[in-house]
Amino acid sequence: MDANNFDCIVLGAGIQGSYTAYHLAKKKKKTLLVEQFVLPHSRGSSHGHTRIIRKAYEQDYYTRMMSECYQLWAQLEKEANVQIYRNTGMLVVGKEDCSAFRSLRGTLLRNNVPMEVLSPEQFASRFPSVRLPPGESAVIDKTAGVLHADRALKAVQDLFCGLGGVIHDGEKVVDFTPGSPITMTTNSGMYRAQSLVITAGPWAKSVLARTGLQLPLQVLRINVCYWKERIPGTYGIGRHFPCFIGVKQHGAKHDIYGLPSNEYPGLMKICYHSGSETEPDERDRQTSQEDIAILSSFVSKSFPGLDPTPAVVEQCMYTVTPDSDFILDQHPSHSNIIIGAGFSGHGFKLAPVVGKILCELALGKTPSFDLSPFRITRFQSLLKSAL
Repeated sequence: MDANNFDCIVLGAGIQGSYTAYHLAKKKKKTLLVEQFVLPHSRGSSHGHTRIIRKAYEQDYYTRMMSECYQLWAQLEKEANVQIYRNTGMLVVGKEDCSAFRSLRGTLLRNNVPMEVLSPEQFASRFPSVRLPPGESAVIDKTAGVLHADRALKAVQDLFCGLGGVIHDGEKVVDFTPGSPITMTTNSGMYRAQSLVITAGPWAKSVLARTGLQLPLQVLRINVCYWKERIPGTYGIGRHFPCFIGVKQHGAKHDIYGLPSNEYPGLMKICYHSGSETEPDERDRQTSQEDIAILSSFVSKSFPGLDPTPAVVEQCMYTVTPDSDFILDQHPSHSNIIIGAGFSGHGFKLAPVVGKILCELALGKTPSFDLSPFRITRFQSLLKSAL
């Protein structure tokens, strides 16, 4: 086979694309993974030290997918000989009259996920450094914890290369021509493949526009905030403090989530699950502090052991769909172009199964999971196509 001919090209080497490429290489497919930035980089959605892993979801289909994700993360740890997952448990706090909180608790119960319901008295005894607002309830997802994100991404990419996969970083797509094979041109070369998987994160919308497909994707700039402990270790992973999600607490429109202090000593990561709309190539021009103001108020009310002014603020991007569910599907006009997009700020933990599904679609196999929640056709009234 010619050096520039492949069974499959994967465009975008974030966690979703890298896991897709890894699954394809395990299937003995000659695979090229193309990334516009030199690796590693912090311009997309897969960088950073940590992510939450959990089975607590409002929708059963994510909880079911997570069962296999835990197995595949463990398999990755074994193959790469590196620790990626650390169990901490996760507090979920919300009002009893909040439908999202009730749905999330119901999903844990229906799927027999190890969990614990805390009374206000139990909460106060277990977590004296956190204030539970009056009228709010708390449950613990005992399966939840922390994923070491940078470590996970490198492990997947290294294993992909070890399986014979090829990574071309620092290459930006100039053009591609649908067909069989697909021809893709970058600023460094021309490549052909029987199938193309597009996992371009915040750039997915502009990349897909080249095929005449306009998806309803919105890119948000996210402030990733770290808050200083007044007494170091109060909320530390070493003291078994859990991750948490506050479901629309204190009147916030979106959830607030946090991870125990670990990656930066004495600093706890607490973030707002939304941000300001931006363009991926111009995200640094977006300087809105609205989410930080919401977080400062939340921290002062709920975490008295933290300074309510962030000590460190970093950035990443979400690419969100109108319903916050993923897009995992074939291109409506080109069945050998596969789309993985719109991970809406909650995709990292699900990457092992997402990659498996995208691999199956690229090979023309029946997907392992029901993809009806993830099909492009659910946006029929919003789709714009020039095909």
